[in-house]
Amino acid sequence: MLELPESYTIAKQMEETLKGKIISYVEVLHTPHKFAFFHGKVENCKDCLEGQRIIGATYHGGMIQLNTEDYMIVFADGARPQYYEDKKQFPKKHQFCLQFDDETALYVSIQMYGIIHVFLQGEDTEGYYVSSSTKITPLMEEFTLEHLKGLFQQENKKMSAKAFLATQQRIPGLGNGALQDILWDAGIDPRFPMQDMTEEDWEILYQSIKKRMQMMAEQGGRDTEKDLFGNKGSYITQLSKNSLYEPCMRCGQEIHKANYMGGTIYFCEGCQKK
Repeated sequence: MLELPESYTIAKQMEETLKGKIISYVEVLHTPHKFAFFHGKVENCKDCLEGQRIIGATYHGGMIQLNTEDYMIVFADGARPQYYEDKKQFPKKHQFCLQFDDETALYVSIQMYGIIHVFLQGEDTEGYYVSSSTKITPLMEEFTLEHLKGLFQQENKKMSAKAFLATQQRIPGLGNGALQDILWDAGIDPRFPMQDMTEEDWEILYQSIKKRMQMMAEQGGRDTEKDLFGNKGSYITQLSKNSLYEPCMRCGQEIHKANYMGGTIYFCEGCQKK
């Protein structure tokens, strides 16, 4: 799933690789997918985008925004774009594709569920996009300790560390994937009740969020995800499917997993005392 480290990485790669290319062909839902969510009528995408020039790309939380002269194309959740230079490598199954005038292409395959929106520039008023594009993320200077604590205080209700950090788009782009290493770094179990946090806990958690998210972004995303060219990120996850039942890199105890809040959490009982 796209989270902030991946959207940051892929948007940067798109800016460097796709800028100036002209879209010559568009295809939507070549392979049907009931959890591929589009805005409006999918057949309109072809008329809107063919002939448009790519002018750049940016990211908003876990969303990637590819800009043309008149339109913005937004990818989120499991909608992972990949760039191809060789026609022989174009995938046979896909939910969205942009072919360019130089015979290269961008293909999107949905993993589990994904969002692909096409809007006129500046006219995306869909709530998920607005939330991601207007809120503060950990890669911004405005993401301070006071901001983080304020997100919890304005809720004024009991919730776990996972619920606080990775739900309701409180921190756009911070999801269940990046959450694992952040809480491991902070020594906090995902099930820990946030109302029991001390001032010291808040400072440690804040520093862990800033440090880990910056590391993930600077290292091209996590090793559990892929970039624009299909390469895995260079950030080695401490807690993920890759480290399950392996010894913790810090204390040596075995990494475990559990089902919690409709998803999987990974944890080290030796390091995450809270």
